[in-house]
Amino acid sequence: MLSSPGIGSGLDINGIVKQLMAVEQRPLASLDSKEAKQQTQLTAFGSLKGALSSFQSSLAALANPAKYTAIAASIADNTLANVSATSAAGTGSHSIEIQTLAQSHKLKSSNFATTGTTVGSGTLTLQFGTYSGGTFTLNPDKAAQSITISPSNASLAGIRDTINLANAGVSASIVNDGTGNRLVIASKDTGLSNALKITTTDDDANNTDNAGLSQLVYDASTGGTTNLTQTVAASNATLVIDGISISKASNKITDAIEGVTLDLLKTNPGSTTTLNLSRDTASIQGAVTSFVKAYNDLNKTIVDLSKYDAATKRASTLTGDSTVRSIQTQLRNAISDPLTTAGGGLSLLSEAGISFQADGTLKLDSAKLSKVMSDPTKDISTLFASIGKTSDSLVSFVSAQSDTANGSYSLNVSQMATQGKAVGNAATALTINTGVNDTLNLTIDGVSANVTLAAGTYTAVSLAAEIQSRINGASAFSSAGIKVTLSESAGVLTITSNQYGSASTVSITGGNGKSGLFGTPVETAGVNVAGTINGVTATGSGQTLTGAAGSSGIVLKINGGATGDRGAVNFAHGFAAKLDKVVGEMLKGRLIDSRIDGINSSIKDIGSQRGALLQRLENVEKRVRAQFTALDATIASMTQTSNFLQQQLSRLPGTGK
Repeated sequence: MLSSPGIGSGLDINGIVKQLMAVEQRPLASLDSKEAKQQTQLTAFGSLKGALSSFQSSLAALANPAKYTAIAASIADNTLANVSATSAAGTGSHSIEIQTLAQSHKLKSSNFATTGTTVGSGTLTLQFGTYSGGTFTLNPDKAAQSITISPSNASLAGIRDTINLANAGVSASIVNDGTGNRLVIASKDTGLSNALKITTTDDDANNTDNAGLSQLVYDASTGGTTNLTQTVAASNATLVIDGISISKASNKITDAIEGVTLDLLKTNPGSTTTLNLSRDTASIQGAVTSFVKAYNDLNKTIVDLSKYDAATKRASTLTGDSTVRSIQTQLRNAISDPLTTAGGGLSLLSEAGISFQADGTLKLDSAKLSKVMSDPTKDISTLFASIGKTSDSLVSFVSAQSDTANGSYSLNVSQMATQGKAVGNAATALTINTGVNDTLNLTIDGVSANVTLAAGTYTAVSLAAEIQSRINGASAFSSAGIKVTLSESAGVLTITSNQYGSASTVSITGGNGKSGLFGTPVETAGVNVAGTINGVTATGSGQTLTGAAGSSGIVLKINGGATGDRGAVNFAHGFAAKLDKVVGEMLKGRLIDSRIDGINSSIKDIGSQRGALLQRLENVEKRVRAQFTALDATIASMTQTSNFLQQQLSRLPGTGK
């Protein structure tokens, strides 16, 4: 048996088989070419899908209604204040004179030899309020805070650390003035209404002397004890805006000019600076410019994937592809077709300076856009965002869904939202005694807590402030964002939840002070606003109404007013929402994915064909090689026979002759 093909015959069997198989493998090259083309198309559709997604993302900046109502604020002397504005601010200018800055109340103790010197133990009670005319009026928005000083923390440093850990609205520090160490206690909040009143329950049983923990007592009202010394008086920021004197507790003022925040940095008494408020057109221009660029980037991707170069007679990967043509047509139609407007006076992008060029790109005429933005009869927000315009100033459009239909929606309110409350039925007791009538158990907006009032004699007004501060300061309520307002009328107290709607409740469930302070209170839960939008009953939640059926997705906030007909809401989707919906359907629908699925199926089919072909080629090669191996063996055998015969013939007599 031959060990290597061709030895017997001298034929290059491996070479012959290789050449024969090269001919047989030509269909395999054709399959590879088909697969490469399919893979190229798959990559092209992936690029197209990515470009559409990027374009869709760029629409978010244009879809935000707040962008079109933004106000830019600037101040001539920016060393005086940092300024900002919301859409609630009106355009114009204001003169501002900053006379004083708000200050936090600061108190210091007497000198102690070291920071480890023992001061005393017991309980510190901190209250916040206003000193005026020898009286201290409690700040109803700030709860009193009690801090326990244990004997192990009775040193100056220990008291400092305990106060800071309590997070009670004050900070404590130790200052060495060269003669000793002083404890400094400062209110964290500025303003006259955040002055400190500090009382103690001293473990040495004397709560006012200058020994033990009572060394830290401070009450500057008439008859009060001041063992601490005031170093900085609590004061308000005072300023004059357009000739009007203003006093505010904080240097960050949010309610002097509607929609404007002033963060005061320093004073300019005797002179004025100018605050300018103007429409923030720069952000609108930037968003529109980004939109035009994003579309042109998408258009370039589409063109690059589908163009035909007549000069080189070369087609691109997706030249003539129906899916690409469909995408291009849908986008151009969506941009060119006019809107149903919400009443902004604009229905075409070309009216705002955005138009198609001969090459299919968009061009922005910035001058035309600026002119439209400065025209008070035009509302560019309705051109891009999904906007609802209400005819009633006490009704505000909140939001809509992508499938909310354009149109005018009538509004009728049958019930206004109310707040939960508890109203006393008798004049309240004005003296609070510890352990007698100083506790109230309450459930407000579904959350329960117990509060303890400070002992003392009050007026009806000051008692309302004390109760309000204790309720709002209870951690169970404050952590849940729950607040109440206390009011009094002829000595009768009312607790009102700050929340609107059916979830708004106030219930006085117990406590030794319930009867004396409120008698048998009348408790009324709040109700949700109710009404119809376009004649269909809407869903009320607090002060908001959400439409149903034909008005599905419309959300309105009813801020006040009367029941009955409340006018109409004109709603329309702008181009941002329109294009977002078109592109979203392309990405989430089957337009592109069906093509990708088809290509993947073709690639899979090619793989199956290749597998079958490779198996056939393997069999062909085995057969051909076997045939040539047999031929090789036959020729080798014949050669051996020939050689034998020649040898035998050469030995015959006379062969040599």
